[in-house]
Amino acid sequence: MSNHQFNQHAGICDPSSVQDHVSIHIESMLRSMPPTSPEHSIFRVRHQLRKVNEKAYDPEILAIGPYHYGNDKFKFMEEQKLQYLQQLLERRKESIDKYMPTLRELEQRARNCYAETIDLSQEKFLAMMLIDGCFIVELFRKYNMMIPTYKDDPLMHELGIQNNIMHDLLLLENQLPLFVLSKLYNLTKGPGDQSEFSLHASDFFNVPIQNWTQNWRIGEETEHLLHLYHTWHTSSLPVMPQPTRETIKFSATEMRESGVRFRVVQWGELIDIKFENGTLEIPVLEVEDHTESKFRNLIAYEQHRQRRDINYFTDYVIFMGCLKNSSKDVKMLRHAGITKNKLGDDKVIAQMFNRMGDYVTVSDFYYSEIIQNLNAHCGKRRTVWMAKLRREYLILMREYFHSTWAFLSVFSAIVLLLFTAAQTIFTILSYTN
Repeated sequence: MSNHQFNQHAGICDPSSVQDHVSIHIESMLRSMPPTSPEHSIFRVRHQLRKVNEKAYDPEILAIGPYHYGNDKFKFMEEQKLQYLQQLLERRKESIDKYMPTLRELEQRARNCYAETIDLSQEKFLAMMLIDGCFIVELFRKYNMMIPTYKDDPLMHELGIQNNIMHDLLLLENQLPLFVLSKLYNLTKGPGDQSEFSLHASDFFNVPIQNWTQNWRIGEETEHLLHLYHTWHTSSLPVMPQPTRETIKFSATEMRESGVRFRVVQWGELIDIKFENGTLEIPVLEVEDHTESKFRNLIAYEQHRQRRDINYFTDYVIFMGCLKNSSKDVKMLRHAGITKNKLGDDKVIAQMFNRMGDYVTVSDFYYSEIIQNLNAHCGKRRTVWMAKLRREYLILMREYFHSTWAFLSVFSAIVLLLFTAAQTIFTILSYTN
């Protein structure tokens, strides 16, 4: 008989054959972990970004998806969702049973899109997908007048509520996978509706689609509404980021003093900035109540996603934050027509852009070449000297020649003085001869 068998027969415990209770606990935790998924695209905003401005990432009136599910704050909109679903079923003379087989097939794929484990039961998760998804689909159809709108529908007739909904649908934490929305849209299409879901979405978000290209078409890689919005504004831009550690050394006011000319661009993508022949071309930016939240969620999406794509909006905000270092810079850009301030206070905009860069990681910078050229241009001694001379001239004109008559009077006095001096010189020369 072996020692191990003898110990067992004698009732003696062999330590090597007894698993530690801590090991059992850890193995249980490991077994409960969901399988690793490369499909994560909907995240909770990490604490460092969120703490700078909590409100920028939270829904105002509408909860979509599981992260804000069940919050009593959104009770009013939960009732509106159910009404939209009921109107859909009545219009199509269908029951919910028609949609459940498709949603069950999509359930696990949809769960995998969320970076955190979703604790909702299958029943609640499927109900959430159907109610939230159909609400968004019907909302876009009503907004585009594809289906009848009831006179007592507050979402179509109350002032301001659509802006709140638009804001909430572009939050990173407030998303449904786009393949769920697209599938529900196709399942509920009318016989005369041949448009794609993304075209209705672009109309709702007031995104001008210049031509029918891939800019608005949904691809397999498109993840959710925030990603779709991101794609609309970036898919036509050139891919040209370069690694750089160089930062902008001059604010907008200092650039102007160094001879840089600012030109407003009325059309084109917001982040398509160019610098050529001493002129910095910047598209118009309209700053209103939800501007910061929109930028912060686009940046959060770029910071959380797993692919190493170009961080267009992150780089844009960093670039504009360097230009708008103070209220004086914002005022100058506002006078140039580049910034439209609907908040009223230039200092607020300067602080907004400076804070949006907090806890943000920048790698390959999209505007690296522009920064290098700007720094080189502004750093030239001749350019700085000429700009300072021009600035002193403008100050002199502003302080001493603030009216046309004052300027003409001084100019006439100078001319008279010159003529007098010339006459004196000629008189002396004549006497000498």
